[in-house]
Amino acid sequence: MKKKIPLSKAHRLVNHGPVVLVTSQVKGSRPNIIAVAWITPLCLNPPRVGISISENHYSHKLILEGGEFVVNVPSAAMASKVLLCGKISGKEADKFKKAHLTPLASKAVSPPLILECIGHLECRLENHIKVGDHTFFIGRIVNAWAEGDLFVDTWMVEKSGGEGLHHLGGDAFAVSNKKLSVDG
Repeated sequence: MKKKIPLSKAHRLVNHGPVVLVTSQVKGSRPNIIAVAWITPLCLNPPRVGISISENHYSHKLILEGGEFVVNVPSAAMASKVLLCGKISGKEADKFKKAHLTPLASKAVSPPLILECIGHLECRLENHIKVGDHTFFIGRIVNAWAEGDLFVDTWMVEKSGGEGLHHLGGDAFAVSNKKLSVDG
């Protein structure tokens, strides 16, 4: 039998993709981090990614004003740091210090990479669309990085340190650590 899901939780039926840490910065300000579960690849040529962020978040303002952001892919071992970055505001706190994370200079954009993360997409803001109480930011990927032994054409989720972290909603997460091959 099917169970009725409240509309306020309906997004959680499809919200179990990877959670990422997005860094943003306006020239002269300290960099900020926001945990984002609403992320999607958009196209391959040129490569673009989309993230959805509430207009109430400090990072929303920084991305609009700075015109750049970095998508940082955390490993499953970083779950408590991801949760912390999702619960406190960058207006009042330096999330790098609070979460014991290390900023690492990007090559093509101003916001830093997060050293402890296993993957990174440096993005320039190409467009943004207001969707209800959120803004969908479209970033053109200008650089991509991954820990060498954890990415070979795809994530090596079966390797120690390569386990993916997925947000289920609230304080709930899941880990992906098994790769399936499907005959087609």
